Amino acid sequence: MAASALFFMMTMFVFCALQCSTVTGFDYQVGGAEGWVVPPANDSKVYNDWASENRFRPGDTLRFKYKKDSVMEVTEAEYKNCNSTRPSFFSNTGNTVYALDHSGPFYFISGVSGHCQKGQRMIVKVLSSEESEASGGSRGSSSSASSASYAAGFSKIGFLLYLLSYITSSLF
Repeated sequence: MAASALFFMMTMFVFCALQCSTVTGFDYQVGGAEGWVVPPANDSKVYNDWASENRFRPGDTLRFKYKKDSVMEVTEAEYKNCNSTRPSFFSNTGNTVYALDHSGPFYFISGVSGHCQKGQRMIVKVLSSEESEASGGSRGSSSSASSASYAAGFSKIGFLLYLLSYITSSLF
């Protein structure tokens, strides 16, 4: 009887631990070491090229580092026109972190007049969980992605399952 009660408690512990474990995303630094700046005249697609090399998922964050500039999240039409009077998001702190909270496209432009027209704009496509699994779950090879903990989430589950099987085998 005591063994079955202990087994039940351990099962509940593992279940709760799995439910409470969080998996966080990647923190991408937009523009790498250069940051969020007006690109050179011959490289106006630098940000979209960078974004297309990465596999963004809900829970990831974008870090925009800049001086005397700003970043705005806008609609597709505002992105195409390089203009927004009512952005969904605006920041001019110099170190902006933007959380990608759902799948689909996100449109970013600089809030400084003329910068968007010179190429300081970007479309980020966040994959749904189905798209992510279909692509093999691989992340982009960008060196500006730092410390992922997706793998840590799986190792926690593996460890807890191992622990449960060890305790169960010891009891019976």
